[in-house]
Amino acid sequence: MAVAVQLLRGAARGPPALALAAAVGRRALGSAPRGGVAAAGRGGRRAALAAAGALGGLGLGLWRRRQQAAMAASEEDEAEKKEEEELRQRFMAPPVSGLRELRRRRRELRSRMELLIMETQGEVCRALAALDPGASFAVDTWERKEGGGGISCVLQDGEVFEKAGVNVSLVSGLLSEEAARQMRSRGRSLKAKDGKLPFCAMGVSSVIHPKNPHVPTMHFNYRYFEIEEADGTKQWWFGGGTDLTPTYLNEEDAVHFHKTLKEACDKHDLKLYPKYKKWCDDYFYIKHRGERRGIGGIFFDDMDSPSKEEVFQFVKSCAKAVVPCYIPIVKRHCHDSFTPEEKLWQQLRRGRYVEFNLVYDRGTKFGLLTPGSRIESILMSLPLTARWEYMHTPPESSKEAEILEVLRNPKDWVH
Repeated sequence: MAVAVQLLRGAARGPPALALAAAVGRRALGSAPRGGVAAAGRGGRRAALAAAGALGGLGLGLWRRRQQAAMAASEEDEAEKKEEEELRQRFMAPPVSGLRELRRRRRELRSRMELLIMETQGEVCRALAALDPGASFAVDTWERKEGGGGISCVLQDGEVFEKAGVNVSLVSGLLSEEAARQMRSRGRSLKAKDGKLPFCAMGVSSVIHPKNPHVPTMHFNYRYFEIEEADGTKQWWFGGGTDLTPTYLNEEDAVHFHKTLKEACDKHDLKLYPKYKKWCDDYFYIKHRGERRGIGGIFFDDMDSPSKEEVFQFVKSCAKAVVPCYIPIVKRHCHDSFTPEEKLWQQLRRGRYVEFNLVYDRGTKFGLLTPGSRIESILMSLPLTARWEYMHTPPESSKEAEILEVLRNPKDWVH
């Protein structure tokens, strides 16, 4: 009897779950016949002790499991905080959707795409800033009242870069009729409800204009688009590309640039690079000049097969190729000497760049036609300076004529 009482008292002083065992044990002892516990005999005492011991063991197990669960939850919280801090280090600013929301929905493709464009922005900005330590990026976060927002990172008047912008945007709302008309003209069948088409678009885009005319301008853009039709079905597609616009031709640079992009494409399908290289040459064509904007790269749009996951992985490979395809070229030439005449030719070529972006570029047009769009971010692609001279024609057999020949007749740089 004394042992049983000690056990029950000890249980009452133990973890909360053991208190239940103590209470149940007492009830078991108290239920003996009149005459006290002794009248119940040794069998009753053993039964009471066994019940108390069993329940005590059960309570201790439950308590331990709760303690383990609490420790696991605490460790998970610490892991989440660590992951969020790591993301903050990689990003230029908090993402439009918020870190917690992105982590909560991290398995969904839209969240994975937003993480990719945020990481790409951070990688490119850090790589550019390392080459131009005297300058810094202005980081500008903005919201769109119709839905979404973005982060614009712009470096201006540095020693290496005259203007370098890297934008992230994530916008949603209703597609304008003009924007829908442009998509239908590309073969998209869009069924609106009461003239309304809900959409979500996100992407990272960049244009880099160096000061030195021997360092080429570079542009890249990778984006995801989703539209909900009248019956609730969703159309989705990816688009993007990376292209180079040199002022003067350097074949070694051209081969490196195209070879790096080809390697990124070849990881997924050997047919992709030649297909998207030609698409790039055709897309960046200034019709009224009869010449390409630059020496190309890759370009694709409306990509929705073979599957969403496979296309996303392809886009990821292309985005990861941006820094290695361009930064070595900048390092090689950013300290090259140049003449006033070479600087003048750079200004004239930038005039062609502006002409294409304002007259033909599909992304610029979409931005300008989207209600509530941010004009400063859309026109970030334009250089700080450019020049238009009447009837300017470079001398035959000159370096300026050499680049014009390539712009009029695209070359195969990797075979």
